[in-house]
Amino acid sequence: MPQSRYEKIISARWIITVETDGEVLENHAVAIKDGRIAAILPAADAAALDADERLELPDHALMPGLINLHGHSAMTLLRGLADDKALMDWLTNHIWPAEGKHVRDDFVFDGTLLAMGEMIRGGTTTINDMYFYNAAMARAGLASGMRTFVGCSILEFPTNYASNADDYIAKGMAERSQFLGEDLVTFTLAPHAPYTVSDDTFRKVVTLAEQEDMLIHCHIHETAEEVSNSVKEHGQRPLARLQGLGMLSPRLVAAHMVHLNDAEIELVAKHGVSAAHNPASNMKLASGIAPVGKLLGAGVAVGIGTDGAASNNKLDMLAETRLAALLAKVGTLDPTIVPAAAAIRMATLNGARALGIDGKTGSVKEGKDADLIAIDLSALETAPAFDPISHVVYAAGREQVSHVWVKGRALMAGRKLQTLDEGNLKARADDWRNRILAK
Repeated sequence: MPQSRYEKIISARWIITVETDGEVLENHAVAIKDGRIAAILPAADAAALDADERLELPDHALMPGLINLHGHSAMTLLRGLADDKALMDWLTNHIWPAEGKHVRDDFVFDGTLLAMGEMIRGGTTTINDMYFYNAAMARAGLASGMRTFVGCSILEFPTNYASNADDYIAKGMAERSQFLGEDLVTFTLAPHAPYTVSDDTFRKVVTLAEQEDMLIHCHIHETAEEVSNSVKEHGQRPLARLQGLGMLSPRLVAAHMVHLNDAEIELVAKHGVSAAHNPASNMKLASGIAPVGKLLGAGVAVGIGTDGAASNNKLDMLAETRLAALLAKVGTLDPTIVPAAAAIRMATLNGARALGIDGKTGSVKEGKDADLIAIDLSALETAPAFDPISHVVYAAGREQVSHVWVKGRALMAGRKLQTLDEGNLKARADDWRNRILAK
């Protein structure tokens, strides 16, 4: 190995690479240079290398950062505002009215920062978001240091942000132009759902996505009601309608995908569509159980998302990963359908693949960006540690995430946020609570 000086060398009891399901390197180290993984080698050999900083993690699993494939970060400020409701009742009678009163640039910036603080503390390094006031979301991403996909929401009806679909698109593209060249900020087109977006708008989105090489992020087949209403109004199920409009392609990250038949699973696999599975949100809103095992079996890149904190109510990707594995088992009565290693892959490399960044992140591999997290498995709750992959999925909690890095930059060290002020985040949240309660 050529002599070089590294920025950081992180040695850990276990490295879960995710490059191969089940691969665990024991007593190995990662050497980081220029924000990338420059070398992976036995810890004993790493001791001889020159480094600006060394970190010994003798009881930890080092692994790729978690990728939250579907979220609405700013909605963290609406956490617990309206619980135990059906989806359309929750949206139309509670969430949309509250948003109409309060959602502005400062709401989105403060709410997104709060969400990012929570996500970093839980080991999330990438968020695929969808909301309004996109520049505020992007600024929050830059402030936190997270890898941020900014979904420009598109609807037919007016909100505080825009008046109609063309206005949403124009404003989103104008905001995008402010952040071109930012390595950690990527804008996507986010038509809300088939029941809130017209055929004409979907066609415009497809054309624009192709012209500008952008991803598309959309809620699809979330509830049985959505599917049945589509049949009544359009004479076909949502995915068939979207296929006719050119929406099905590798650009599409389809959130939820709960109510699918076998032909639709084959259809999305054929077109390279990715799926964002949101187990807690789907359970809480009683939307159903997504056919994750069948989607994975068909070769679909199924990642994991939290959805927004208003419908979850926490942004805990470790908890979501556990739920994804367990829900797939009980939904099929097959305990082997999504094993722990497959669940970790969903939460990391599959999410990266869905976002087109699997060449940069999603696994621990030389040449990739150093988006890494460390999970302390020395706690009583994870003793004894026979299998770190099993423990990460089934036993560990987000409070055991000790360190988080994006491109080698520490976002959290020893449970302390490095880029955000926890006290300030709490104060902003309390201020918004008072504003919302004051109506």
